[in-house]
Amino acid sequence: MDLMITVRQKALGAYVTSLSGSLDSRTYSILEERLAPILAESPQLLVLDLAELNYLSSAGIRVILKTQKALKAISGRLVFMNLQPQIKKVFDIINALPSMKLFKDLEEMDAYLDVMQKAVTQADRPL
Repeated sequence: MDLMITVRQKALGAYVTSLSGSLDSRTYSILEERLAPILAESPQLLVLDLAELNYLSSAGIRVILKTQKALKAISGRLVFMNLQPQIKKVFDIINALPSMKLFKDLEEMDAYLDVMQKAVTQADRPL
């Protein structure tokens, strides 16, 4: 699935970026390219609206962490809204294990995240 990105400036130094589709190893560079000019403006706030994001891999996480680091360096903030259950699960896993090296490599991490997201998505479907 492709990644669609919509960027709206809500106020001076405040942007809302809406993601739709999959943020993975095929699409992460699209997000990096769209965020670069925003980060160059040194925003105070960047909101990622993830209402329509249905998949997040380690490549997507790297872009998010890189963006968070860049914003922190300029005293800006990165916040999230409208997380789908499977995306929230990915963030829960990352927050629960911030200092542990649990995965052998990115492929192993992506495989684990894939299974976890599918389990959450399938659990939410009516029988």
